[in-house]
Amino acid sequence: MQDMIKITSKQHPSVALKAIPGHFVTPNSHVNYYMDMTTIKSRLSEATAAAKELSTRIAVTTIVDTIVCIDGCEIIGAFLADELTKAGIYSMNAHKTIYIITPEEISTGQLVFRENFIPMVKGKNVLLLMASVTTGQTIVKAMQTLRYYGASISGISAVFSMANSMMGIPIQALFTLGDIPDYKAYDPESCSLCKQGKPIDAFANAFGYSRIE
Repeated sequence: MQDMIKITSKQHPSVALKAIPGHFVTPNSHVNYYMDMTTIKSRLSEATAAAKELSTRIAVTTIVDTIVCIDGCEIIGAFLADELTKAGIYSMNAHKTIYIITPEEISTGQLVFRENFIPMVKGKNVLLLMASVTTGQTIVKAMQTLRYYGASISGISAVFSMANSMMGIPIQALFTLGDIPDYKAYDPESCSLCKQGKPIDAFANAFGYSRIE
């Protein structure tokens, strides 16, 4: 792996995405950069700034009852709920507040909500919050799950996204391909890095990466 590249948000200089060049295997693809969002997702100052910027991209007419967090975005989600409340975003649930929840992934890879969380999803206006959108498989699975439980998806927010929209819904992202134009995601069966004989540097997922020695 090569040295890390630090990409700073144009709107909030305190928010930085760390891109590590290499050959990484993720659950859905092979990628030439690992997007390290550790500090954005866990450091108070960065999570707060990320939430503030994401909140400005959500129209005041949007209704948000619940924020469903994927890929460890719960801390950003909590601050985002606070920012949306301050901005006057309307909630239709009985408690007039925003829930912040995360689905459970079972052994088959399916996302589920247990009985105690279903009232926070069923019939609710849900904002989906992602760390990263690359192939789109995870976000499609999340959206299908939410619709199965009877939720209406009012918006999609992400820290980084290769796509501008998914299933007809725009994705509001802090960082895009415009910030790192040579980012590539490959199907595991037709990975250009593999064809070039480049060894795999690490396995990666939402928790981090593990080097292959």
